[in-house]
Amino acid sequence: MRFDKEVRRLVDQLDLPFNALGIDPYGISKAHLVVAMTGLAAAYRHYFSVEARGIENVPPRGRAMLVGNHSGGIAIDGAMVIASCLLEMKQPRLAQGMVEKFLSRFPFASLWLSRTGQLTGLPEHAERLLEEDRLLMVFPEGARGTAKLFRERYSLVDFGSGFVRLALKTRTPIVPFAVLGGSEAFPTIANAYKLGRMIGVPYVPIVAYGLPIPIPAKMEIQYGEPMLFSGTGNEDDEIVFGYVDKVKETIASMLAAAERRRRGESPLLRR
Repeated sequence: MRFDKEVRRLVDQLDLPFNALGIDPYGISKAHLVVAMTGLAAAYRHYFSVEARGIENVPPRGRAMLVGNHSGGIAIDGAMVIASCLLEMKQPRLAQGMVEKFLSRFPFASLWLSRTGQLTGLPEHAERLLEEDRLLMVFPEGARGTAKLFRERYSLVDFGSGFVRLALKTRTPIVPFAVLGGSEAFPTIANAYKLGRMIGVPYVPIVAYGLPIPIPAKMEIQYGEPMLFSGTGNEDDEIVFGYVDKVKETIASMLAAAERRRRGESPLLRR
C-alpha cells in the first residue's frame, strides 16, 4: 500500500484548525505530519505488526488524556500510540505527547517534534491542550519507565500525580492503555548513566545485540474504558494519590491480562 496517500488522506481528516498554509496555532504542520506519519505507518503495519485493541474507547472528539506504561528503552511505545490513533480510529485523531525536556536541546529533534504536535512536558502546555479539547498522551513513569530493563518489562515504576490533578482541573476523562512488545523490540539489558550525562540525556540504553536499533517484534496496544474522577485538582495528596493508584492498578491489570494472552498464543513464550 502507498502509505503516503493513506496518511495524507487521514491527516486531511484531522479536526485541527490548520490555516491556508497547513499550519495550526501550535506550529503543527500538515506537511511534516504526512512525512513523519508515513514512516510510522510503515513501522506500525509491517515492522512491529501492531495490534490495537479497544481503540473505540478513545473519544472521537473532545478532550481526553491517554495514560499508559512505558515499554522499551526508547519511546517506540509513544510513536505507536500516536500511529494507532491516526490509523485505527474511525475519526482520526492526533495524540499529542509531553516529551522530555532534554530533547529540546537537539535542534533536529526539537523541530520535528514540534511540527508533529509533540510538546515539551510543561504543565502549562498540557493544560492548554486539554482546554482546547485536544488528545493528550501521558506516560506517568517518565524516563524511569523507559529505563526499565527487559526482565522488568511487565512491571510499573511509581507514577507521578500531576496528570491526575490536571485531569481533575480540566474535567478530562483518562483513557488507560497498556503497551506490550516494546521491550521485545528494544530489549535493554543495562543503562549507561554516566555516558548519558556526558551527552545530555538521562541514560544510554544497552541492548544484548549491540546496535541501538529496534528489532521487528510484534507489539500490542490495549485501550481501556475512560475513567472520570470528580474534583478540582486542589484536593489533598491522599485523595489524588488514591486516584493515581486506581489508574495504575487498571494499567497493571491490563498488562497482566495481555501478558497471559500473549503467552497462551505464542509457543515461544510458554515457559
